[in-house]
Amino acid sequence: MSGAFDISVRANVKEITKSLSALAYKQVKFATAQALTALAKEVQADEIQNIASTFKKPKPFTQKSVGVRGARKDSLTATVFVRPIAAKYLAPYEGGGNHVLSGRALFNPKNIKLDQYGQLPRKVLDRLKARKDVFIGPVKSKSGTVNGVWQRVPAKRKQPAHLKLLIRFGDSLAVNKRLNYRSRAKALVDRRFNAVFGEAMSKALASAR
Repeated sequence: MSGAFDISVRANVKEITKSLSALAYKQVKFATAQALTALAKEVQADEIQNIASTFKKPKPFTQKSVGVRGARKDSLTATVFVRPIAAKYLAPYEGGGNHVLSGRALFNPKNIKLDQYGQLPRKVLDRLKARKDVFIGPVKSKSGTVNGVWQRVPAKRKQPAHLKLLIRFGDSLAVNKRLNYRSRAKALVDRRFNAVFGEAMSKALASAR
């Protein structure tokens, strides 16, 4: 798990237990653990929505990568995290930097159908490599040398034979969006803690009677 996306929600029980009755004091750790877990789940839902609104059609894998570890009475810490694979390519959107590439080059699709998420379908490069009318490599053009996946298009009617660029290879580019993952989570916790803890405490007291 990446530290860039680990958010720990803790509670200071000493502060919470001031001026509580004996019955409330016995239930405070249980209520605090319940409140922290509930808050962590709210943060999880908010961060999933954050990913959905920040990126155009993010894959379900990315949205489902936000997980939660609930609090216990002996630790009073709940954690919201992003699982390792997604955390690796999402990290620049939190701390800045370039896109994280799965290979050595950025795939920039040109004349090829994308999937429902606007991305290059898996294994499409392998299928293109197997075609006799396709080759991969650099081609000199008027604007300079372009490295990518090319299709040989035969002459047809008045149109001469030519090359069609399917996928262009490029260097990793700087990201231009920010998730503000940590600051967003902190704002939610600050805004909601009192209400969520109050509700958890009320339920804990009711169940103890």
